[in-house]
Amino acid sequence: MRLSRFHIDAPLSLGQHELPEAQAHYIGRVLRMAPGDAVQLFDGSGQEYQGVLVEVGKKLVRVELHQQLTGLPESRLRIHLGQGLSRGERMDWAIQKAVELGVAEITPIISERCEVRLKDERADKRLAHWRQIAVSACEQCGRSVIPLIHPPAPLAQWLAVEAQLKLVLHPVADPLAGHQHPESLAFLIGPEGGLSDVEVEQARSAGFQPARLGPRVLRTETAPVVALSVAQQLWGDL
Repeated sequence: MRLSRFHIDAPLSLGQHELPEAQAHYIGRVLRMAPGDAVQLFDGSGQEYQGVLVEVGKKLVRVELHQQLTGLPESRLRIHLGQGLSRGERMDWAIQKAVELGVAEITPIISERCEVRLKDERADKRLAHWRQIAVSACEQCGRSVIPLIHPPAPLAQWLAVEAQLKLVLHPVADPLAGHQHPESLAFLIGPEGGLSDVEVEQARSAGFQPARLGPRVLRTETAPVVALSVAQQLWGDL
């Protein structure tokens, strides 16, 4: 049976640890776990720790970690996804599935047809929300390293990203499989209204090559799932 698995935002080691309040509340009040229950913790360093709960109270949960394990290896293909900023659950879905598919970094992209405008406090809250989605996705899928979720960036700024292969989704282009095997990949996907012709040309001028996934036009939240699945199957660990 799979152990209950939690991310702890603090360095872990063998021995006893008092869990942060958020995880303590979830374990004790939501999951109703009890002393003696087995757990698996990870801190994002690539290491995993198995142990048992030794104290479970309303505000305090203490765990005894007795075994250290090497976590799940990251994909040999390092992918930085530039995802067009979209509304609400669409962006959440794109980030969650990209993390499950092994992406290393995600940058929400502000482009000409982007319908979302984030400023100051609201932007900070959304970024914290997206990072928590990434953490939850790692807890679920078994990843031991949390992908980087960058603050939203203008398209022109993100186009300077470094990668061995840079691709922008475009309906008129060669198939993804026609490109050489890279070690690192930057993938640009437009927002709900797509990228404008001018933006596609800007991307091409910055070294991005157009690539298509098939004959059908995909929604902005579907495109990263398909694109990353194909890329990982061709060059990564699927």
